[in-house]
Amino acid sequence: MAKASTKKTVTVEQIGSPIRRPAVQRKTLIGLGLNKMHRVRTLEDTPSVRGMINSIPHLVRVVDEK
Repeated sequence: MAKASTKKTVTVEQIGSPIRRPAVQRKTLIGLGLNKMHRVRTLEDTPSVRGMINSIPHLVRVVDEK
């Protein structure tokens, strides 16, 4: 029996607008499930998600890590 609560998660909030940003940065936001200001998403804490967050630190903020 696998426990779902043992997986690490990271909660991110969009703090910057994708307007006048390169298309790659907009696509990264969409990949994280963010597309409007102040949206919050809880994602599984994986290296790929961390890489996406680290590639756009001026647009997102880490709210919580569990």
